[in-house]
Amino acid sequence: MTQKTGLMISVTLATLTLLSATALAQEQRVAIGHTGPLSGPNAFAGKDNESGVRLAIEELNVKKIMVGGKVLKFDLVSEDDQCDARTGVSVAQKLIDSGIQYVMGPYCSGVAIPASRVYSEGGAMLSTVATNPKVTESGYKNLFRITAGDTQIGSNMAAYAAKVLKVTQVAVIDDRTAYGQGVAEQFAKDAKKQGLTLVGQEFTTDKSTDFLSILTSLKARQPQAIFFGGYAPQAAPMARQMKQLGLPAKLLGGDTLCSVEVGKLGGDAVNDTVICAQGGSMLTKVADGPAFMAKYKARFNRDPDVYAASFYDQMMFIAESMQKTQSVQPDKVGAQMYQSSYQGVATTYSYDDKGNLKQAPITVQIFRNGLPVPLGSY
Repeated sequence: MTQKTGLMISVTLATLTLLSATALAQEQRVAIGHTGPLSGPNAFAGKDNESGVRLAIEELNVKKIMVGGKVLKFDLVSEDDQCDARTGVSVAQKLIDSGIQYVMGPYCSGVAIPASRVYSEGGAMLSTVATNPKVTESGYKNLFRITAGDTQIGSNMAAYAAKVLKVTQVAVIDDRTAYGQGVAEQFAKDAKKQGLTLVGQEFTTDKSTDFLSILTSLKARQPQAIFFGGYAPQAAPMARQMKQLGLPAKLLGGDTLCSVEVGKLGGDAVNDTVICAQGGSMLTKVADGPAFMAKYKARFNRDPDVYAASFYDQMMFIAESMQKTQSVQPDKVGAQMYQSSYQGVATTYSYDDKGNLKQAPITVQIFRNGLPVPLGSY
């Protein structure tokens, strides 16, 4: 090797090292927190939500979006809140103490209501699917509900029961959680407005699996439909026990019942019996839905459940708003989101000043062959 050749190699290596260091310096890490039930009976939902966020982040990192002259590198930090209020508040404090400014979740309203205060005080943006009205009534800035709330879900199901099912007598059961009680109370209130007779109102817990006593009592009152405010792990055995007792009523519910988990746990008892209302449109019925479903399944080897697309869309909306504002600060990004809209896979995202979707379509579904099948959007 000549002295000149050695010098050229040294210069080239030095240049590559400098370019590499420059590229590294121009990359900005943005941590995205996720909080949801990653263990316990609702783990299927928490993992689905997490996967929706993960898919968006992976696509954004491939795109290498630029903000303030730097390439954003998104990292996912996921925590298990177990759908438990105390655990959820601890998770919230942990994420805030870690400096995380964007949090996707929680799934459960009972977690979102107390944890939202921690996120707000920590200056973080929160994007949740928790549907209880109290979630957005506290006036916290940069808190977005990325799906329909209990008010819309409960009232739509009451109208569906009266006008489509044409029932006249209904009963209500709730699991005493913030979500279950909230959506059940909304259904009961609107059922009365629709002229339906409420023949029974019962409650259970989100840990119960035996509902024979409650259902036996209701059977004597002859409801044509029972609205259950609660989650899939309770709805499935409830449907089985209704069949066991020969109770011919339809089992109605909110978005948490629009899960394949209900079919897995409930077997043929759910078919043509469980009817639910989900915020947004069915992925099979919207333009970009089938493509999203295909890439989700290719990445995670399973079909998306209720909210994967909603979390994916919101993450993309946040990233777009970062580009428009050329900032990663939640206040600037949030201000942009409040005054703009984003066409996502599941729906169009546009928020009022409380963080509720301005237009939140509802899709009513019924179970057939163990899977939720859309009946129509309202």
